[in-house]
Amino acid sequence: MLKTPITTLAFIFLFIHCKNDPQQKVKEAPIGFKKEAVLSIINNENRDVATFDIELASSPYERQTGLMYRETMKENQGMLFVFEAAAPRSFYMKNTLIPLDLIFLNANLEIISIQKNSIPKSMDPIPSNGDAQYVLEIIGGQSDALQITPGMKIKYTVL
Repeated sequence: MLKTPITTLAFIFLFIHCKNDPQQKVKEAPIGFKKEAVLSIINNENRDVATFDIELASSPYERQTGLMYRETMKENQGMLFVFEAAAPRSFYMKNTLIPLDLIFLNANLEIISIQKNSIPKSMDPIPSNGDAQYVLEIIGGQSDALQITPGMKIKYTVL
């Protein structure tokens, strides 16, 4: 009569079972754009300068994640960060793969500053240079191409 410890049998069973299971590969799905609002930038003559489809980042998790891990974004897309109150803001580009223009707005939806062509993956702070309650991120270089300047305002409609 053979006496085999239960632990040895369990090890053999697990070894055979794991050996026969094919390794499953996890597929990474690209993060897609989700249109949640439409935003217009309005010049001092009350005319629309540009219109964007935007995602909203209004929860702490959404604001922390932002546009991280996005490989592309269309010229008519952006993300609007919505905070509870106006305060000095500072962003960084960790895990952000595309250059962005960051447009900082006060509580009255007026542009107070623009930080252009952020460097992807940079940990350098990008300051608001004033109290901002909203931050609009668009593709880097668009604020110049569309002649967006401080003093302009935005309006947006949630879908």
